[in-house]
Amino acid sequence: MAAPELYSKFARVWIPDTTEVWRSAELTKDYKPRDTVLHLQLEDETEFEYKLGPKSGVLPPLRNPDILVGENDLTALSYLHEPAVLHNLRVRFTDSKLIYTYCGIILVAINPYESLPIYGSDIINAYSGQNMGDMDPHIFAVSEEAYKQMARDEKNQSIIVSGESGAGKTVSAKYAMRYFATVSGSSAEACVEEKVLASSPIMEAIGNAKTTRNDNSSRFGKYIEIGFDRKHHIIGANMRTYLLEKSRVVFQACEERNYHIFYQLCACAHLPEFEPLKLGSADDFPYTNQGRSPIIEGVNDLKEMEATRKAFSLLGITEAHQMGLFQILSAILHLGNVEVKERGSSSCCTSDESGHLAVFCELTEVSYESMAHWLCHKKLKTATETLNKPVTQLEAINGRDALAKHIYAKLFSWIVGQVNKALSTSSKPHSFIGVLDIYGFETFEVNSFEQFCINYANEKLQQQFNMHVFKLEQEEYMKEQIPWTLIDFYDNQPCINLIEAKMGLLDLLDEECTMPKGSDESWAQKLYNTHLKKSSHFEKPRMSNKAFIILHFADKVEYQCDGFLEKNKDTVNEEQINVLKASKFALLVELFQDEETPAALSTTAPSGRAKFGRSSQSFREHKKSVGLQFRNSLHLLMDTLNATTPHYVRCVKPNDVKAPFMMDPHRAVQQLRACGVLETIRISATGFPSRWTYQEFFSRYRVLMRQKEILSDRKLTCQSVLERLVQNKDKYQFGKTKIFFRAGQVAYLEKLRADKLRTACIHIQKTIRCWLARKKYLRIRQAAITLQRYARGHQARCLCKTLRRTRAAVIFQKYTRMWAARRQFLRQKAAAALIQRLMRGYTARLEYKRLVCEHKALLIQRWVRGFLARWRFRRIKRAVVYLQCCVRRMLARRELKKLKIEARSVEHYKKLNFGMENKIMQLQRKLDEQHKENRELSEQIRHMESHSATELEKLHLQLKTLQDAEEESRHRGDLVTSLQEELELVCQELEKNKEMVSELNEKNTLLKSEKDEMNRLIQEQEQQIKEKSESTHEEATEHLQAQLNEERFRYQNLLTEHLKLEERYADLRSEKEAAELSKPGHNRADSGYSSNQSEIVHSSVLTGSEVSSLEREDAGQTAADVSLLLKLQRRVAELEKQKMDLRGEMDTKEEQLQLEQTKELEDCRRVLGAERDYEALKRQELESDNKKLKKDLQELRQSLSKGSGSKVASPGGQAYNVLLEQLDSTTEELEMRKEEVLILRSQLVNHEAFKHKEIGTEGDSGDSSRSPTLDLHELNEDGELWMAYESLKETNRILESQLQTQGQSHEKEVEGLRAELQQLRAELGHQQQMLSDSLELPHDARIQASLQHEISRLTQQNMDLLEQMGKQDKMIRKLKKHLKIYMKKFGEAEGVHIEQSPPENMVGESGRTVSIVRKERDFQGMLEYRREDESKLFKILITELKPRGVAVNLVPGLPAYILFMCLRHADYANDDQRVSTLLNSSINTIKNVLKKRGDFETISFWLANTCRFLHCLRQYSGEEAYTKHNTPRQNEHCLTNFDLSEYRQVLSDLAIQIYQQLIRVIENILHPKIAPAMLEQETIQGVMGVKPTGMRKRTSSVYEERSHSLESILKQLDVFYYTLLQHGNDTELVRQVIKQLFYAICSVTLNNLLLRKDMCSWSKGLQIRYWPLEDFTYEIHVKHISLYLLVFGG
Repeated sequence: MAAPELYSKFARVWIPDTTEVWRSAELTKDYKPRDTVLHLQLEDETEFEYKLGPKSGVLPPLRNPDILVGENDLTALSYLHEPAVLHNLRVRFTDSKLIYTYCGIILVAINPYESLPIYGSDIINAYSGQNMGDMDPHIFAVSEEAYKQMARDEKNQSIIVSGESGAGKTVSAKYAMRYFATVSGSSAEACVEEKVLASSPIMEAIGNAKTTRNDNSSRFGKYIEIGFDRKHHIIGANMRTYLLEKSRVVFQACEERNYHIFYQLCACAHLPEFEPLKLGSADDFPYTNQGRSPIIEGVNDLKEMEATRKAFSLLGITEAHQMGLFQILSAILHLGNVEVKERGSSSCCTSDESGHLAVFCELTEVSYESMAHWLCHKKLKTATETLNKPVTQLEAINGRDALAKHIYAKLFSWIVGQVNKALSTSSKPHSFIGVLDIYGFETFEVNSFEQFCINYANEKLQQQFNMHVFKLEQEEYMKEQIPWTLIDFYDNQPCINLIEAKMGLLDLLDEECTMPKGSDESWAQKLYNTHLKKSSHFEKPRMSNKAFIILHFADKVEYQCDGFLEKNKDTVNEEQINVLKASKFALLVELFQDEETPAALSTTAPSGRAKFGRSSQSFREHKKSVGLQFRNSLHLLMDTLNATTPHYVRCVKPNDVKAPFMMDPHRAVQQLRACGVLETIRISATGFPSRWTYQEFFSRYRVLMRQKEILSDRKLTCQSVLERLVQNKDKYQFGKTKIFFRAGQVAYLEKLRADKLRTACIHIQKTIRCWLARKKYLRIRQAAITLQRYARGHQARCLCKTLRRTRAAVIFQKYTRMWAARRQFLRQKAAAALIQRLMRGYTARLEYKRLVCEHKALLIQRWVRGFLARWRFRRIKRAVVYLQCCVRRMLARRELKKLKIEARSVEHYKKLNFGMENKIMQLQRKLDEQHKENRELSEQIRHMESHSATELEKLHLQLKTLQDAEEESRHRGDLVTSLQEELELVCQELEKNKEMVSELNEKNTLLKSEKDEMNRLIQEQEQQIKEKSESTHEEATEHLQAQLNEERFRYQNLLTEHLKLEERYADLRSEKEAAELSKPGHNRADSGYSSNQSEIVHSSVLTGSEVSSLEREDAGQTAADVSLLLKLQRRVAELEKQKMDLRGEMDTKEEQLQLEQTKELEDCRRVLGAERDYEALKRQELESDNKKLKKDLQELRQSLSKGSGSKVASPGGQAYNVLLEQLDSTTEELEMRKEEVLILRSQLVNHEAFKHKEIGTEGDSGDSSRSPTLDLHELNEDGELWMAYESLKETNRILESQLQTQGQSHEKEVEGLRAELQQLRAELGHQQQMLSDSLELPHDARIQASLQHEISRLTQQNMDLLEQMGKQDKMIRKLKKHLKIYMKKFGEAEGVHIEQSPPENMVGESGRTVSIVRKERDFQGMLEYRREDESKLFKILITELKPRGVAVNLVPGLPAYILFMCLRHADYANDDQRVSTLLNSSINTIKNVLKKRGDFETISFWLANTCRFLHCLRQYSGEEAYTKHNTPRQNEHCLTNFDLSEYRQVLSDLAIQIYQQLIRVIENILHPKIAPAMLEQETIQGVMGVKPTGMRKRTSSVYEERSHSLESILKQLDVFYYTLLQHGNDTELVRQVIKQLFYAICSVTLNNLLLRKDMCSWSKGLQIRYWPLEDFTYEIHVKHISLYLLVFGG
């Protein structure tokens, strides 16, 4: 009992109460040792005097402090007694709605009578892997403890679930098995855990029934052993049953039911498959209607039947066996309806009016007559004979009921055997966990044999429980090295001996059963004679001679002796059994097979011990009494439990009305006493019930310590404090890690702590109130000053306002008066002005009218006078004109006569002929000049023909063309004659059609103007065509480039292998010849040389300006060639368009000259065809020469870049100058050739024009000689009109010939395109036909056909590519020859320059070699390795590489960079096999390393390198999002030969996998530290306080480890953060990892907080609000995580 000093004023105590069992009260006066009365005040504020015993003076139990109210472990209470336990359970159950509470090693489970959402898979996962003391009490916590101890200690475990009917034992056992099935899983193919769970519906259907206390009460005990293998997976299970309540089959009390299976059968009677069973409603059968409550609220028997049948099927029981079971159960119901009528005083007979006996015989397939006979008779055996004796009606009814009970018991045992068979396994379990679901201590108004056996079993279990608790207490004291003192606890061995010892109750009962005339009364007398007054646990009731009382550990129980002998014998008529054995029903015969031959127990437990069960009894065992059988099975059960580590679950029924979350104190206390909870409390209270670790004690009672008492050693600090605070050293003991307190000492320390805090609180309140009062005074004073200031200001403002208003009024009056006077003045002024305006306007209008009249009069006069003057003038004019005509007519007649006379004279003809002769002489001189010019032009043409002949000798095609031209020239003589004839015809036509000449002149002018207009349009169209052609050329170039890249990607091996070898050979040869001083070393190539087809833009020899100048020259030459071609094409297009326009206009105007021009055009076509052929050949030759020069120039540049190691060709050197001179000469030669092309074309056109002009001139002269009388005077004097006309015709001929040639080429192109289109259509039709054919084929044939077609297509493409490759090989060989020639020239020029260099330069050079400064070289960023060294490369670079060494001594991401350099070299070498091998081997090696070494450092290192390698691939292999930010130099490093998009995806997936593995590893490291550091550590000392942990820490499956603090998590996070940065991970990735870690920390903390209700308090929220983790997030700049933590803490 607590110390008397604790009973001071305001102390709270518990006093007995008849209604609430215990009631709380508060002391109003201090207690003194000699007081006989306690002055109390109840909770309803009524005064009460509690009288103390005069002798004992026992004080009422004290109430625990508020800090311990609602504690989840009862052993953590400071005062351990019955009222404290009851109050704590009531607060948790009714107020907090918590049904589970620890009581040391016991889990107390109170039935809530409603479904709670605390058994889902999420809750199972939350409790999995947790220590028992770290989570709120739960059945899953006990299950996890048993599972972990089994896995850790390799020892079998047991969970003992007990309690009275309706307390929830079956549900708790079912949830425990569900936890094992979910956590462990099954290692076999069949899901054993599902079968284990499926056994529950079956056993509930055949073994559970409705009672007055529970709707689903288990009427039998069962012990399920769940077997596990070495990997702790479920492999099987086994079930033992105990003491089935067979009497319920034939009898049920009011408001109770029979077993559920009977009602489920009746609910399914309407189904077709159940019609042969001839069932009906449950009210039709006496075995199911005695309780008058066939329906359970909220339970559907039909659906329950479906669940039962589904469970049967899951356990392997076939439909036939199921229907057989239902057939036997139906037969039991029909057997209960068989009526027995009395026939005489000592005999009876069956009445089969209802036909139930016939139905029973039909269902069981037995003889009707035999069963009817033996129901009313029994067989008596004597020494000499056997007699058939009739029985009375009562005996017959009892025999019928005994038969029904026996059949059901056999069926129950058979089903249990089938369940065990389905759950069994061929392999032996490595360990098991047993779940014992057994009835608790029972006491009713009438207690019989069943209650006796149940309470006997509970006595045995209580003894085992007491020994286990005593053992745990002893182990705890020995572990902490506390002096051990014997703890007195209740020993119920005497009570057990009373029942099971020799001459005990069971022995006397068995002895009485063997007596011929034994009865319940004689057995009762034997009990009285044997044990009355000899055993303290046996008593006799005062008012009865057929009852006895046993003092059990829980309570006194009075048993009625009626029926003990009959129930112990459990007799059945053997002849009835024989009738059933003779049945034709195979399943019924199988039920009774074990009675035919005596045998031992049929099954054994997994531990090797024989199991007891109703299904394994032999015929001889059947002769044993029920009590003996139960005692043997109970001994086996106790042996099994003693060989395992037990875990206890005590189920409590809170009330009898099944109301949710309502507790009846009387019923609760009764069950707590019966289930051993209070005994556990008493044993704990006897020793040191309160246990605190030194750190917990220091944190809780830091306020009681002085500064000098605080030492670095917590143990010494606690010792010094306790020695000062508690004088009696027997009240506490110091262990190794804990302080042990007697009962009440924690309350005393709490009182001291509360007083100290109260004093400190008063001091704080005083200071704060002073501060508040002073602050209030200062605030009032400041308010007064403010009011004064505002009042004075208000008065000053009012005075100012008055003065301002007075002044404003004066000003207002002044301006008002001024405004009135001004307005009057303005009104008078406006009136005067108005009068003046009106008067002046009237006067002006009168004057205007006068002037208008005068003006109109003058106008009329003027017109009249003018008319008269004109009339007179016309008359005079007509007279004068007539007079002049007459005079001139007379003079003309006179002149005419004079001229006629002169015309007839000779002198006039002489003058006329003299002028014509002069003109003829002039024309003759002009013709001579033209002949001279023609001869000069002919000489020039002959000279050009000779020059052309020398050129044509070089090319056969040009020679042939010229020969054709010479042959055509022989026929030109005939052409001249024809032209002369045509000229004569034209002259005749000109003489006859003078008007046509004038029209032609006009047309000529029109044509010239149209020509000018057309030239302008042509220029505009030329510009448009130029722009369009440039865009078209660019698009075509891009399209061709895309096709080229695609073809290169598909067939890169075939196209580039030969080129690679030739280039390699040329490089080596050039290096050998030009760079002999270079040393062989590690081959690095410049990253700018990214493709075999691309030009070399960076060289280590040339400077940037010189390289750019070379590029500009090359670009200029290329642009000139392209511009030349474009000019020629545009010229042809312009001429074509001009011809089309002119021809459209001339067709309408030259219809009469069409026949003559046709012959001329035919001749011109032949001439122009030869010209164009010659011109085309010449242009082709020049273009080929141009291409050769360009290729030679490119090869020279390549040779210069490959010879970068030599210094002889450095910029500014002699060899370099020679090369530039050669380059300039080639450029000049190219320009000359271009000019020759243009000159040649213009000369050819002019040559033909001169020829036609000469022919026309000769024809003209011939005509003039033959017709000297031609009227040439009709033409102009210089003959310009004729020359213009001839030139126009010549131009028309040339344009028409070009147009026709262009049309023919266009037609050829169209025909080619049509042929190609036809070919594509044919191919498309072929493809469609193949597709339709393949669709008709089966799937495999379709795939084969598509593959065959694809192979043929690829083969054709390969052949085409091979042909192209052959052509390219020829071109390569040709280019190689040119390269050798230029290399030879280059070497000769180099030697010449070296020889010409002066000796002083040589001396200078030799002198400078001493102080050579190596210039920075542009490395190509590639790494070459041999194929045989590939495994060694991966071994050194990945497998054996230590992350710490790389992070400290080398560059972060070095392996990624090296792999990428190797990949670039493989891409440069165009080796697809090496690329694939490199990437695949790298990925696989990284995966293997991560599997073997899955530590954080390795994973972080390879996450950084994988991401770095992936970024390099993305940046340099074509991803636009990455490449658009590249510099030009970085673009030169890009991969060109391979598309690695698929590998980028694979590397991305690998990076994601590594990231997920990294998160898992980090979470595994942090997970054990989160809950202790976040919730259990007190970051703000004294705010939360530490509650005592009770005994549950002792039973934790994990031994005590060092406590984790928040500082350890911060240190671990620092390690993670800086390791990630040290390995070169991206900052965003590091922040993402830290964010993920904080999410995990917050989620784990929140989950643990929700599952630990003791942590859900204001103080814990305050500590979470001020987490130091927030500072860490600000340090690493992850501020949104800080916001997340802030919200979480708030």
